[in-house]
Amino acid sequence: MITISAFKWVPPFAQGLVRDLRVRWALEEAGLPYEVRLIGPDDKSSKDYRAKQPFGQVPVFEEDGLTLFESGAIVHYIAGRSEVLMPPDAGSQARVTAWLFAALNSIEPMITNLVQIDLFYADQEWAKLRRPGALEAVTKRLVALSACLEGRDYLEGGFTVADLLMTTVLRIPRHTDLIASMPVLDRYRQRCETRPAFQKALSAQLETFAANAPVDKK
Repeated sequence: MITISAFKWVPPFAQGLVRDLRVRWALEEAGLPYEVRLIGPDDKSSKDYRAKQPFGQVPVFEEDGLTLFESGAIVHYIAGRSEVLMPPDAGSQARVTAWLFAALNSIEPMITNLVQIDLFYADQEWAKLRRPGALEAVTKRLVALSACLEGRDYLEGGFTVADLLMTTVLRIPRHTDLIASMPVLDRYRQRCETRPAFQKALSAQLETFAANAPVDKK
């Protein structure tokens, strides 16, 4: 049985964005059953967990003695077992893999930089000075991505693991109107999010957070 790790709870701004969602979604698309190991702050810093995930993050993927970390590597591994997530011919597989890396290397770091400025450092002077440049950088990348998707439903033929990862990246700046202001990207994101496997994965993650929410003692 496949087991993945996930946080018991995170603050509302992160709910629906934690990277175990990517793995849950991939497993749902592939039709592979799995169990979830919930971890808290003490667990992620434990020696046992750090042996599996050196940085104390989620998710960790475990199956029959195989342990993987990093969500991109995990979903790529799952995709290799699913005709839904990875096309059968070598050329298409290579192009899908290129888009998978593009989501994680060309788009996500730019978005994450902006989000960190907005959510964690917005009141600091250096962040106020840095934000226009960060916004310009991510906008350029998103405009380029939009141009690639113009006239296409997905990045490479039908829906693949590349679309799965790209969609989770495009969900990150939800505190802004960045994606909503680009109709091609907004329709693309919504198209992918309507997939039953995504809805099931998202619901499972949010249900866990709701069940483990801190009790307000006021």
